[in-house]
Amino acid sequence: MIIALASDHAGVGLKDQLRDWLREAGNYVLDLGTNGPESVDYPRFGKLLGEAIAAGKAERGIAICGSGIGISIAVNRNPACRCALVNEPLSAALAREHNDANVLALGARLTGIDLAKACVSAFLDTPFAGGRHAARVDLLSAPTGD
Repeated sequence: MIIALASDHAGVGLKDQLRDWLREAGNYVLDLGTNGPESVDYPRFGKLLGEAIAAGKAERGIAICGSGIGISIAVNRNPACRCALVNEPLSAALAREHNDANVLALGARLTGIDLAKACVSAFLDTPFAGGRHAARVDLLSAPTGD
């Protein structure tokens, strides 16, 4: 699986740890930056991640900033993305199962590496249930929601 990762300066440490862990597990990781502690604007990196998903360069994405909130908003501006901000594995699994989320957002200031790995595992391992959820997911992409 190809997984794109992007973060701002607050999330770079967690991003780098997850990148290495995902690669060790045999995944191809597209690291979109940032690559250091210098202050950067999270909307730029959320946009890069959204564009990578929309262009088919990655099947899934992981977006990280300090709280996860700002970068999740930035990613969700791309209509090809369904980015879910989660803080624990059950929400990550439900985001996939019910909402066909293709991007996971994490808050580096709120989530340690072990919890982040558990969330990422649930996100990557859970299939979309389809069925009654498919029509609802289709509505998410409709310009007016109906």
